[in-house]
Order: sequence, then structure tokens, then C-alpha cells
Amino acid sequence: MTKQFNPSWTLFALAISAFAIGSTEFISVGLMPLLVSNFHIHLAQAGLTVSIYAIGIMIGAPVMTLLTGRLNRHRLMMLIMILFIIGNLLAASAPTFGVLLAGRVVAALAHGIFMTVASVIAADVVAPAKRASAIAIMFTGLTVATVTGVPLGTMIGQLGGWRWSFIFISMIGVIGLLADYWLIPRNLPLPSKATVRGIIRVLTNPQLLFALLVTALGYGGTFVVYTYLSPLLEQQMHWSASAVVLILVVYGLMVALGNTLGGRWANARPLIALFKMFSGLLITLLILSVTGYSHWLGLLTVLLMGIFAFMNVPGLQLYIVQLDEQNTPHDITMASALNISAFNVGIALGSGIGGQVTTNLGLGWTPIFGAIMVAVSLVLLLGLIWLARPAKSTDRHCVQN
Repeated sequence: MTKQFNPSWTLFALAISAFAIGSTEFISVGLMPLLVSNFHIHLAQAGLTVSIYAIGIMIGAPVMTLLTGRLNRHRLMMLIMILFIIGNLLAASAPTFGVLLAGRVVAALAHGIFMTVASVIAADVVAPAKRASAIAIMFTGLTVATVTGVPLGTMIGQLGGWRWSFIFISMIGVIGLLADYWLIPRNLPLPSKATVRGIIRVLTNPQLLFALLVTALGYGGTFVVYTYLSPLLEQQMHWSASAVVLILVVYGLMVALGNTLGGRWANARPLIALFKMFSGLLITLLILSVTGYSHWLGLLTVLLMGIFAFMNVPGLQLYIVQLDEQNTPHDITMASALNISAFNVGIALGSGIGGQVTTNLGLGWTPIFGAIMVAVSLVLLLGLIWLARPAKSTDRHCVQN
């Protein structure tokens, strides 16, 4: 007799795994001062823990999608979570900074394929009319990680050493592994086979290419600042290390608020909503470039940045799926994987630029360069809005603005 699976419990299992994944992605943001001290490295080098991780996801998402496309979805999720746990345990035991980066890459490979596969699983276990909501529930794991996982991991690192932060995340990964084992159906349908030609079809479609660039530049602009948020709060705004932990919690709450609002606002007209969101982020970053040296005004601006930082994620994800259903319907899995890559191209680019800025100009210049990236994304969004208008008048099933 076939075991019956409750979709709500399946989404809960995916959210737990997403919580682990989200915690490890940004954990080094809070641990940056500890890593600098322990390994005797520069701040820009410590920033590699963010950018290298993002590069691992960027490469891993499409490559792992190609390699694992025909594996049973349940078995694949088991392998993903095991790889994730191994990567974090390697980071926790790292004797050198290079080994720490290697652990981050291993975990990142798991991250990239997880986001692609988990999104498809979430959509498969519910009725078609509830797909977007199911994906949003799965993504709540990432939001909760920003609210609690990253600050908690930072606090653990400050109390017991940074290695315990990665052990903590590994333990969450084990819980996610067990939840996935028991709560994800064994007989989920396999998606259309991902191919290299599918990558080419997605990247040669002007609208899809523009959308991926918007994801990379608009989302990545925040990371010029966010990667170095802990040193910015401590060194420039003069908050204590213990206060930074609390600030990261409040920042996470702002992210959760922004993510919720962004999902609602982007449902009907994602392009217009995204333009407004990125405009708000651009203005906030420009304000932060002025208030960044102020104890309280700087803090308030950072929290405002938290509202806008990830507000765009649901809209970007929704729009890429809508575009792909219209233009390359056989490559939805690969388009999703490439969008996950685009998010992490933005993280790698933003954190990399931030590292160069902090080294050559100082922390206070990071908001300016973040604003430049967001401004370019706004120009690209205008191009997308222009490209969408002719299709709107000829096909009533086209992507909505």
C-alpha cells in the first residue's frame, strides 16, 4: 500500500532544510570579525567566505541540475542534504582558511541544486492554483534563517568560537535530512530533462536574459554593504559586538517583513512592483552613504535597507517562471536553476566589489557602489517593461507587467 503524504508536511520539511541552507549562506557575515582574528587575514579576504559560497551556487545550480536531472527526487534530496552536512563539518574543522573556503564550496554545491529541486517539489505536491503559495512557504525557511539562524549562529560563534556556528548549522542539516526522508513523497514525477541546449535557449531569449541580469545586479547591490554589515556597525557606527547580534535579529525581522510585502505586491504586476522595490532600495543605499557614520541614524537606515534588501526575491522568482512558461516552456527547471545562479552572481559580485571598496576606499563607500548596481538594474527593468508591452497587446496569456 502506497504511503500517503500530506502536502503541508512536505512543505514543512522543505522549509526546515531551507532554514539550514539559508543559515549557512550568510552565517559568515556575523562571524567576519572572528575569522579575521583567528586566521590573521584582511577583512576583504574574510569576505571571500560569502563570495566563494555564492560562486559555488552560481556554478553548482545549472551543473548539478544537468548531472542529477533524472535522479529520483526523494533520493536526490537525501544526497543534497548529506553533501550540505559534509561541507559544513569540513568548514567547522578547518585548520586553515583555505580549507574553510573548500568547505564553503562543498556546501554551496548542495545549496544551488537544493533551491532548484525544492521549488519543483513544492510545486508538484499541491494543486496547480497553489504553486506560487507552496514555493513561498518553502522560501519561508530562508526568511526565518535570516531572522533567527544567522543571529543565533553569530551568538554561538561569539560565545564558543566560530567553529561551533558551523556545527550548529550541521545539526540543523541533520534535522532537515530526517524530515525530508520521512515527509517527501518517493514517487514524484521527474521534470523535463535539463540539457545544455536548454541553457542556450534561456540565455539567448532577450527577456529571460534581461530578467537574469536584473536578478544579479538588483539583488546583488545590497551585498556590497550587507557582506560587511558587522564591521560597518562595529567600526563605523560604534555598536558593540553583543549589540550587533541583536541588530542582526531586528534586521532579519525587517527582511521577513519586506519579503512578505514583496510577495503580495508582485503577484499581479511583478515588473512594476520590482521597479518600485528597487527604486526604494536605491534611495535607501544613497541615504546610508550619508548616515553611515551616525550611531542611530545609521542604524535606522540599515534596518530600512533590510526591508528592501530581499523584498524583490518573490517577484524575481515569479517573473522568471512566467517568462519561461511563455517563451521556453520545456526549460523551466533550467531557467529556475539559472535564476538561482543569477542571485548568487549578484552576491559574489556585490561582496567582491565590497571587498575592493573596503580595502581601497573604506567601509563608508560601500553603499555608493551598491547603489550603482541597483541603478543599472532599474535601467534593465525599464527595458523589460518596454519588451513586454508589444506582447501584451497580442497575446492575452503573456506575462503581466
